[in-house]
Amino acid sequence: MVMAMEKKQPKYTELVNWIQEQIASKKFLPGQKIYSENRLKEMFQVSRQTVRHAIAILEEEGVLIRKRGSGTYISNIRRENLENRTRIAVVTTYVDGYIFPKTIQGIENILFENGYSVQIAFTNNQISREKTILEDILSRNEVAGVIMETTKSGLPNPNLPLYEKLQQRKIPVIFINSFYPRLSIPHVSLNDRMAGEKAVEYLLGKGHCKIGGIFKLDDGQGHLRYAGYLDAMQKAGMEIDDSRIVWIDTAMMQRLGEYRNLLIGRLDGCTAVVCYNDQIAFEAASILNSVDIRVPEDISLISIDDSELAALGDVALTSIPHPKDKLGEKAAINLLKMIHNPDYDGTFEFSAEVTERESVVDR
Repeated sequence: MVMAMEKKQPKYTELVNWIQEQIASKKFLPGQKIYSENRLKEMFQVSRQTVRHAIAILEEEGVLIRKRGSGTYISNIRRENLENRTRIAVVTTYVDGYIFPKTIQGIENILFENGYSVQIAFTNNQISREKTILEDILSRNEVAGVIMETTKSGLPNPNLPLYEKLQQRKIPVIFINSFYPRLSIPHVSLNDRMAGEKAVEYLLGKGHCKIGGIFKLDDGQGHLRYAGYLDAMQKAGMEIDDSRIVWIDTAMMQRLGEYRNLLIGRLDGCTAVVCYNDQIAFEAASILNSVDIRVPEDISLISIDDSELAALGDVALTSIPHPKDKLGEKAAINLLKMIHNPDYDGTFEFSAEVTERESVVDR
């Protein structure tokens, strides 16, 4: 049997990482001269060519500056450049919808008040588009920070190394609405797990025991809202029945009517349903009514977002509000703090509360 050998990282990478660690721990300070090439060569038992290659990489990233006849120094220009820049990249999944315009408006209000301009882009929730936008931001290298909505954060993402490059260049990034668990990047969002838990607790309080759910498979919010669903059901000692859960992805969400048989079959026997958001609840109510399952007489619905859509149907939806513009404002405020203080943790989650309307009745 052939055993797999652990792949060693290149020697120049080891040196690059070590210098970055010294800077992060403030053992090397801006403007400070680092060890000579000979000293680094001896310390790491590598060739002079390897040392020069590592220095060249860090010089290209703006971490080091080589001064002819003097030596190599830690750059004291990068932070100044970031603080002097006045453009922020704001990237969301969509331009339309009931959340995004208000969130973007909240971001713009804060950034404009503080003298920043906004560069807006949209991924359409496509990984390939996210990649293109990130590569453009990196190639231009002219923004002071990035406010980014994740793309399909419930799935593995091949673009994470691009975010890591932004981190290496000390460009502050803050996620909105969701986050990538593998990255140590702060986020501002609704507390989605709490939202799922509060929704189920509300239904339990109305006497419902057979509670189904419709959750989004390909984003982290869907996973967290389902986790909250499980939390509340388990705390109440309720049976967890997988057959009552409908998982949908982005494409299915746009044409939910095509999956009416799946939805009706899964929710058969449920007295109430937790819906991922208002859009899904609105569509689900229409599908259920089409087969004479009445909302709320036969089945109660509760959703998340509390958007304008919640009041448009024949029955107004009980829903948990999304902070929308407040979320945008908070993300912008925290990003500005991160620009001026790289050690600031910008993570913030809004609490969840139920707004009662007509779509839930006592059982």
